Amino acid sequence: MFSKACQYGIKASVYIASQSAIGIRTSLKDIAFNINSPEAFTAKILHQLAKQNILESLKGPTGGFEIPKGSAESIKLAHIVSAIDGDSIYNGCALGFDNCDARQPCPMHDKFVDIRDNLKEMLENTSLLELANGVDVGLSFLKR
Repeated sequence: MFSKACQYGIKASVYIASQSAIGIRTSLKDIAFNINSPEAFTAKILHQLAKQNILESLKGPTGGFEIPKGSAESIKLAHIVSAIDGDSIYNGCALGFDNCDARQPCPMHDKFVDIRDNLKEMLENTSLLELANGVDVGLSFLKR
């Protein structure tokens, strides 16, 4: 459903939010290890998210990535998905057709529209804080 880059972006953002909540700025190496992702690929994703002001990137010996205090609640998953994958998840065809709409629907169009709408609502209403809290208390995990 999400691209691999988007999956890593979500996991990295949740991890950074979790660490930022306890005052820790985290390094690329730490993030990649804790979400089980390739370091170079993760670096590109994180810089893309920093460019979109979803997280902050600080250089130097005490640098790393962080989410400013109090921001994790206002950052929604939709922001991350949009920054990495654009809006294709909200209007793409379940069968991959370039053009699929009510006038020329694919066989799955009518059922898939509801799924897309529900997904959009979930992404727009789920904050990084909510997901980070789930990880912090052991209800969810960022790697296996």
